[in-house]
Amino acid sequence: MLLIAVVMLGLMAGLFYAYAGSVMPGIRRAGDRAAVEVMQRINVAIQNPLFFVLLVGSLIATGVAAFQNADRSEVFVPLLVALGLYVATLAITGVVNVPLNNRLDAAGDPAEIEDVAAVRAAFFPRWVRWNTLRTLTSAGAFVAGCWALLEY
Repeated sequence: MLLIAVVMLGLMAGLFYAYAGSVMPGIRRAGDRAAVEVMQRINVAIQNPLFFVLLVGSLIATGVAAFQNADRSEVFVPLLVALGLYVATLAITGVVNVPLNNRLDAAGDPAEIEDVAAVRAAFFPRWVRWNTLRTLTSAGAFVAGCWALLEY
């Protein structure tokens, strides 16, 4: 279970880093309408079973691994750190990024948005800033999971 948790945490950290390191910088170079349209399409595409299994499964697998190793502090403590950092990742996602995604989607078809630059400005800076933070918390969870795995 510990190995499964670490792999899942690594995949989630990689996903958030991919946004931070390539997707958002690429979108930043696009025009307003294209940027809004692409992000709307990404927000729909990411809502798939594999993403949800990894998103929730990382939490469950890390929690189960912590429970299984509760009597081994050298493994349990880093797993608690991983769990805390991953919960922070989920909180950022649920409180900031998802509501911003929903607001962007509610703006409608980018071809029909009157002030698409304002829609973009209301979304991208805040979304990118909080994605950077969740990339760090997710990467920290992965590192803590690796630490637990090494101790195991």
